[in-house]
Amino acid sequence: MIHVSSEIGDLQRLIIHSPDSGLGKVVPSKAQDWLFEDIIHLKTAREKEYDYYVKTLLYFLDPEKVRGKLKQIDDPAKKRGFYKPESADYFASSKVLEIQYLLRQILENKDLRTEMIASISALENLSFAQQKILKSLSSQDLAKTFISGDLPNNHMIFAPIPNLIFTRDIGIVINNHLLLNKPAKEARRREAFIAHYIFYYHELFAEMRERLIEIADDELYFLLEGVERENRTTTLEGGDIMMVAPNNLLVGVSERTSPNAVDKIIEELFKRNVVDKITVIKIPPKRDFMHIDTVFTQVKRNTWVLYGKFAKQDSNENDRLRSLYKPDDSGRAQILQFQNGKEKPVEFDYIEDLLDNVSREDLRSNEKTQIIYSGNGEFPYSQREQWTDSCNLLALKEGVVIGYDRNDKTAEGFMQKGFQTIKAPELLEKFESGELSPATLTDTLILLPSAELSRARGGSHCMSMPILRKSLF
Repeated sequence: MIHVSSEIGDLQRLIIHSPDSGLGKVVPSKAQDWLFEDIIHLKTAREKEYDYYVKTLLYFLDPEKVRGKLKQIDDPAKKRGFYKPESADYFASSKVLEIQYLLRQILENKDLRTEMIASISALENLSFAQQKILKSLSSQDLAKTFISGDLPNNHMIFAPIPNLIFTRDIGIVINNHLLLNKPAKEARRREAFIAHYIFYYHELFAEMRERLIEIADDELYFLLEGVERENRTTTLEGGDIMMVAPNNLLVGVSERTSPNAVDKIIEELFKRNVVDKITVIKIPPKRDFMHIDTVFTQVKRNTWVLYGKFAKQDSNENDRLRSLYKPDDSGRAQILQFQNGKEKPVEFDYIEDLLDNVSREDLRSNEKTQIIYSGNGEFPYSQREQWTDSCNLLALKEGVVIGYDRNDKTAEGFMQKGFQTIKAPELLEKFESGELSPATLTDTLILLPSAELSRARGGSHCMSMPILRKSLF
């Protein structure tokens, strides 16, 4: 079953991708082109950080894979086989799905395999000799090569797609439909291509084939030029889509998602009666923000985490910088809510106003809406910690979210609102001992080791594509 109707319902199935060898191929001269601010130490990012993310997800979604087995899983003699889709020891969960594993499965189909090799060869401008090499690979090796760019002999055949660790951007489930992405940057074209093949052809998504939504460029777009072409660009990434309630979808206009794409989303979703309301939030097209999920995410029905530069809270820092970061001259965020069947949109002055409305009206919260600010609203921590994804949190269930351990001041803000914080390694130890249980854990910020992962500019929300959540109502 594929269905998501909120950001906070119990997470039951998602798609992830562990950092692969391609991430270790990012060199300084290509970092900007491949959408990275820095080069990342791959071994640390995997073994000391992301592996804890995987184990935490499994403990909540598929505990039989890990309960009582953590020492065995991390035995150095096992060489991390538990985490590698190509290994006989791979965890192979039906709840925590690895995109490389799904890709390998569809490549077992000979016709699809032939088609994908031809298509990706054209996309990457490969020679016939290089295509012949791809045809000689096993499905397992081919899946790995398509993602990392590495052949089994460790030679590279094309560039890696290191951004695939951010699976949020490849698509988003909206109730019982799946909206596919159309990336803004060339560095992400192959990952979108791979994701589309999986969504169209993997048996897991068979029920969705009539409910897949793609958006395309306008007819004759290729004839346009200059400003006219720029205004008609159609790009979309999943970090700008939030399914906050069964009836309300939030969509960002950002550096990566264009106004033209948003128009098409509104038209298509209303035509299909997928949601009643679509709320559009325009943020500055800056690398600092990328998507709306770098600015805010949800924690509980009545609790959100938000970057203070988009807030209405009264502070000298916000007053001084508001005009630099607000997307129009009025000093207000541009937030318009469109309702199916109604011509005139509803306007919100500030993001907090919108979030309060979602909590009270859409999610039926009877408690006062509370906002936790990045860096606890303190300069310079607000900006520093937003940069390292303090506002980019994944809810495992209502009130239990995953963040990065380096965002100390934001964690203080959580504690002041009545949440406990706990580091992921400690949490897993307490799960193993029986001192704590995923089923009974409430109001908790789980802190993931993050020295290297945070330098990739994406948090746990970015590193997840939920495809099944328990309904709130």
